[in-house]
Amino acid sequence: MKLLLDTHIWLWSLREPDRLSRRVRHALQAEDNELWLSPVSTWEALAMIAKGKIRLHEEAAEWISKALANMREAPLTHEIALVAQQMPLEHPADRFLAATAQVLGLTLVTADERLLALKGIATLANR
Repeated sequence: MKLLLDTHIWLWSLREPDRLSRRVRHALQAEDNELWLSPVSTWEALAMIAKGKIRLHEEAAEWISKALANMREAPLTHEIALVAQQMPLEHPADRFLAATAQVLGLTLVTADERLLALKGIATLANR
C-alpha cells in the first residue's frame, strides 16, 4: 500500500509514536508499504520549528534530512494545485494533502476527521 502521511502522523511517528494507533503503527512499519510525504508537510514542520512549537537539538536542515530518510517524496504538481483548489477544506495544507492523495492514488494516513470525511480519497484513520 502507498501511504501518504498527514503532517501530524509523520511528526508523531518521529517524536511521539505512542500517539499512533496500533493499526497505523503496523502499517507504517510494514515492509511492503511505501511511505510518502508531501513537501507541504516539510513546510508545515519548518513553520512549527520557526514558531518554537517543535524544539530541535540540531539544525533544522539536518533534522529534516534524517526525518525524510525512509520517505518517498510526493510531487507537488499543477494538477494537484488545481484539485486542491476544489477541496472543501479550509486549511491550505489539508487541501494540498488531500489533493495529493487523490491525484496520485495514495492512502492518506490521518487523525483529522475533516480529512477522513472526504469523498474520493482513500484514508487510514489513526483512531
